[in-house]
Amino acid sequence: MKKVLLATALACMSLTQVDAAEQKIIRISTDNTDLVLQVAPNGRLYQSYFGEKLLHENDLKNLPWNIHAGSDGSVTPRGWEVYSGSGNEDYFEPAIAVTHSDGNPSTYLYYVSSSTQQVEGGTQTTINLRDDKYPVDVTLHYVAYPKENVIKTWSEIKHQEKKPVYLSRYASTMLYFNRTAYYLTEFSGDWAKEMQMSTQQLQPGKKILDTKLGSRAAMHMQPFFEVGLDQPADEQKGDVLMGTLGWTGNFRFTFEVDNAGNLRIIPAINPYASRYELKADEVFTTPEFIFTLSHEGTGAGSRNLQAWARNYQLKDGKGSRMTLLNNWENTAFNFNQEILAGLMKEAKHLGVDMFLLDDGWFGNKYPRKNDHAGLGDWEVTHDKLPGGIKALTDAAKEAGVKFGIWIEPEMVNPKSELFEKHPDWAIHYPNRDMYFYRNQLVLDLSNPKVQDYVYSVVDNILKETPEVAYFKWDCNSPITNIYSPYLKDKQGQLYIDHVRGVYNVMKRVKENHPDIPMMLCSGGGARCDYEALKYFTEFWCSDNTDPVERIFIQWGFSQFFPAKAMCAHVTSWNRNTSIKFRTDVASMCKLGFDLGLKDLSKDELTYCQEAVANWKRFQPAIMDGTQYRLVSPYESNHMAVNYVSQDKSQAILFAYDIHPRFQEKLMAVKLQGLNPDAMYKIEEINLMPHTASTLKANGKVLSGDYLMKVGLDVFGFAQTRSHVISITAQ
Repeated sequence: MKKVLLATALACMSLTQVDAAEQKIIRISTDNTDLVLQVAPNGRLYQSYFGEKLLHENDLKNLPWNIHAGSDGSVTPRGWEVYSGSGNEDYFEPAIAVTHSDGNPSTYLYYVSSSTQQVEGGTQTTINLRDDKYPVDVTLHYVAYPKENVIKTWSEIKHQEKKPVYLSRYASTMLYFNRTAYYLTEFSGDWAKEMQMSTQQLQPGKKILDTKLGSRAAMHMQPFFEVGLDQPADEQKGDVLMGTLGWTGNFRFTFEVDNAGNLRIIPAINPYASRYELKADEVFTTPEFIFTLSHEGTGAGSRNLQAWARNYQLKDGKGSRMTLLNNWENTAFNFNQEILAGLMKEAKHLGVDMFLLDDGWFGNKYPRKNDHAGLGDWEVTHDKLPGGIKALTDAAKEAGVKFGIWIEPEMVNPKSELFEKHPDWAIHYPNRDMYFYRNQLVLDLSNPKVQDYVYSVVDNILKETPEVAYFKWDCNSPITNIYSPYLKDKQGQLYIDHVRGVYNVMKRVKENHPDIPMMLCSGGGARCDYEALKYFTEFWCSDNTDPVERIFIQWGFSQFFPAKAMCAHVTSWNRNTSIKFRTDVASMCKLGFDLGLKDLSKDELTYCQEAVANWKRFQPAIMDGTQYRLVSPYESNHMAVNYVSQDKSQAILFAYDIHPRFQEKLMAVKLQGLNPDAMYKIEEINLMPHTASTLKANGKVLSGDYLMKVGLDVFGFAQTRSHVISITAQ
């Protein structure tokens, strides 16, 4: 009976029919995964398969359309439409919602054409869809990276109606699954407690992960997720979808389990307070959604994403990274030219590449003595730094290190000359008392004049002092007082146009100053998206530098990002842990220091100097090698991870006893990624002076096969103890 109803419905629908012999099959493939889309007889595009790569091309013709009559006997067909429109026969969450100029809220999209072309690293597939009643076009873009098993996708929406239309949904894509169960792992937290991982089974209905903060948007919820298929996501086994959205503003992930037990996943800009007016021929481009479908657990999925990022997305993804000494934990706002010159000499003595000057160097009418004033006034405080930035770069050159500087160009303190001159440049209500987050307001980057000003902060510094070698770009406040003086009656565009303005500035900086390394920071780890990382070499994971907390934070971020994109500094946040433990934890990522050498003993300083030298020696493995997460801190009282260089000649193992229980059972750590036939010398490094290794295998030469099947006994019962072990092919 259902087949009869479906056939009747398809035959009667007034739309562009597609002859069965000409039905289009679109295959988006990596070396491990197939995403297959198919034009059904009704002329619309459906997902017919998403899973492990099919070996035989001929099998594609036998895949189902995934279009069917409703379970209640309705004559209306619905199914896994690739970009389902609001107002059509699908009762579930749509990808796009358009209110046309005549007030009609429905959108039906039909296949028009598709094409493929080769791009760097892979193949781009472009699919054109069009409404049959209104001149509305949607273009779907997919770029498949075969070797890395990663696909990124985005959409473009435009129209030629005589009057503007209004968008209230604008997804990047839609993906569907038909499995027995779905388990969502989300990454959430707050300032100094980023990346708290939690897993739950998805039940019928919708689960939404989103943010409404506008700027510093990922403070409470990070823009990525994992979905374990049939079972919770596991490090070593099982199918798992890992996805992230390249958007540094409000995002929304929708996970909807329907009445038939199917799951649809919709990554998108959050439509909250964002009813977008789209003019004729204007193109609305959604963020890139980047995903990998791993068939060997999250470990393989992470390695897919990490390799893809280094190869194609991260700014200078194949370049080296500089170690550094930051002054913030040492001096805060209390420094002068002489103090900084002394710290630069400390940086050289430590063996790092660069000295980074943090907050507090700018403002004259309202000098930056604390976080209540000065933001927006990007001129050197004359009585604090009479020689300007030039004197600091000269001092760094004399000391033998590079010089970097902190900025927060998107923000303004009401107590600043900039706000006095241009109050209309800040986002705030015209008729209400202002409320502040961290004593500041967000500049309105939907305004092109404000974009020019924010760009000039970087541009002026580099023009006046081209010796500046690095920027730390911060963003400490969400959007408060949510009203744009520039947009006036188009406030529904603020959240979106502001973020586009942020990206415009970042893109402009990269185009005009392509070689300057930059750290992406947002009051900790509240900016960690792959669109911004096109313009930044690395990001700050968290203001929390307690090493135990950092083990968890770095474990979480490593699910989606390579180590060379993640900054980690050694500080004095937790003096109850040794300098060795703190440094070893930071050495898993891009290493930096934020403390005064005068606070270290002679042995501690010697240790740090040797640790820096070791990190540089193993940079090919840590920064550019393959990462294997071996022991999870979420599942034990220990943690271990190893990195292997691309040629497998060099590996390094980091192992940590966090808070082991008394006489708990300890297991050997089995390494991964080595050449089983190669012989490797085992040597514990990063040892405190006058301390011998307790590692039983220290100094031995063992096969890669042995190390991966038998492993090393590295764990013990001490609290917060660490081991760093070099594994070098002989």
